[in-house]
Amino acid sequence: MQSKPSSGRKIKVAVVGVGYWGKNLARNFHELDALEVLCDPDGSVEAACKHNYGNARFHPDFREVLSDPCVDAVALATPAVAHFEMAKAALEAGKDVFVEKPLAMDVKHGECLVKLAEEKRRILMVGHILRYHPAIVKLQKLIQDGTLGKINYLYSNRLNIGKIRTEENILWSFAPHDISVMLSLLNEMPTRVACRGTAYLNRDVADVTLSHFEFPSGVQAHIFVSWLHPIKEQRLVVVGSAKMAVFDDTAGHKLVLYPHKVEWKNRIPTAVKAQGEVVELEELEPLRAECQHFLDSVEFRTTPVSDGAEGLRVLRVLDACQRALGNEGGALEISKPESEEQKRPFFVHESAYVDEGAEIGADTKIWHFSHVMKGAQIGERSIIGQNVNVDGGTKIGNNVKIQNNVSVYTGTVIEDDVFLGPSCVLTNVTNPRSQVNRHSLYETTRLRRGCTIGANATIVCGVVIGRYAFVGAGSVVTKDVPDFALVVGNPARQVGWMSRHGHRLESPDSDGVMVCRESGYRYREIEPGVLRCLDLNEEAPLPAELSKGTKSYREMKEANKYASAATRS
Repeated sequence: MQSKPSSGRKIKVAVVGVGYWGKNLARNFHELDALEVLCDPDGSVEAACKHNYGNARFHPDFREVLSDPCVDAVALATPAVAHFEMAKAALEAGKDVFVEKPLAMDVKHGECLVKLAEEKRRILMVGHILRYHPAIVKLQKLIQDGTLGKINYLYSNRLNIGKIRTEENILWSFAPHDISVMLSLLNEMPTRVACRGTAYLNRDVADVTLSHFEFPSGVQAHIFVSWLHPIKEQRLVVVGSAKMAVFDDTAGHKLVLYPHKVEWKNRIPTAVKAQGEVVELEELEPLRAECQHFLDSVEFRTTPVSDGAEGLRVLRVLDACQRALGNEGGALEISKPESEEQKRPFFVHESAYVDEGAEIGADTKIWHFSHVMKGAQIGERSIIGQNVNVDGGTKIGNNVKIQNNVSVYTGTVIEDDVFLGPSCVLTNVTNPRSQVNRHSLYETTRLRRGCTIGANATIVCGVVIGRYAFVGAGSVVTKDVPDFALVVGNPARQVGWMSRHGHRLESPDSDGVMVCRESGYRYREIEPGVLRCLDLNEEAPLPAELSKGTKSYREMKEANKYASAATRS
């Protein structure tokens, strides 16, 4: 996870709570030259803080941090029960906030913090450190690339003998890390959870829990956590149809892939084991990467990977597990947040997925098994068909219709009223190589207003498809297409002109004027290769009476044929 080039502005952070975990935050922010203030109610640590962190100032009172004009951001490493009130106070004071997991101890409190951060235009980031671990970052990419095949099952063990808390149970102390990772790897929320646990040391404070999750895609998962375990174990296993992955944070090799497979012999499944494949990882301390990411988010005003919305999702799962734990382990359904469903002005089918951070306009519909990624922009009244992928960084206008099995890649700009036929292909690199990373060199493809791309057509990147142009089914477009042009073939070549209503324009009169039989609009080449509508500006909307077809294409074609014959006679 690369940091961005600095703008030159130094971000000043106050670390609140310098105990068990806070000292690690203090060390990293200090080494990143961002530590301005340390705050802890235990005044006896002041001398040690000044010795370890040089010029960093010390405040024993959190209120002094909130009123300190030199502090841009606050990092909270305080007990979980204090997260809500302290994060709320910091946001209200105009500070950006990094809060250790969990975001809060109550879903309503988490919702309040996310809403407040939006209102105040402040960065809110949650300390889900594993999201910044090089092994998890790599594992997420392997899953997205399909290296592991279809994901069937995940499980994690987070076990230790160490710090035992009384203000929160093991579920809230250990499980947020693994829940956050699983949600990011699967890119979906569980629909059903079950949780069992036992309190051995303190009444009503569970020391061991086992949580089970069911996801909409059919994936199953479980998380086993305990602080009463003889050895430390931090292991995540992902079982895919092609390969299995093991992330072991206590091992020398953090991430290993196992291409085991199952063969059927005499109708009996037999496991065939294979040698493990060690995955090379970047040498990077996860906490350092997390702290740098927070500083980058504050400096450049960008949404963190583990932002408040992500922290709230984890909080909702934790809350469901806690309720199941209190229900003697009984499984509970996790419904989508009612407030989000009611306020959302667009439709998303239950099998589709829209990432947080995607922008979607009112009355747009996203259908079965489609995925709209973070950073994508889709306008109003658009229709995204089945099995469509929209990358981050794409821009799609209003009233766009994208049929089934289309991928819209980063760098694509689709203006209003564009039609993309089934299985048409868009690209964003002219000379792709798997061995050569060209992510920073994506080329822009622009589909101008009202154009149509036929089924199975291929648009080579870097071209412009003109307004109301028509690309025939199966064509391969390798160069710019003029406004209103009809192109077909491989490579595509212009064979005529199309009206705004999608009819071929033929039989010009003595003035070179061609008439669309459906609309009556007149068209003429104002110069060689440049066609214009004489009756309506290309950017003007169609009149209501002409925006609904009254005759099929074949009917109009027959009418044109008879009209042409009558004219010749």
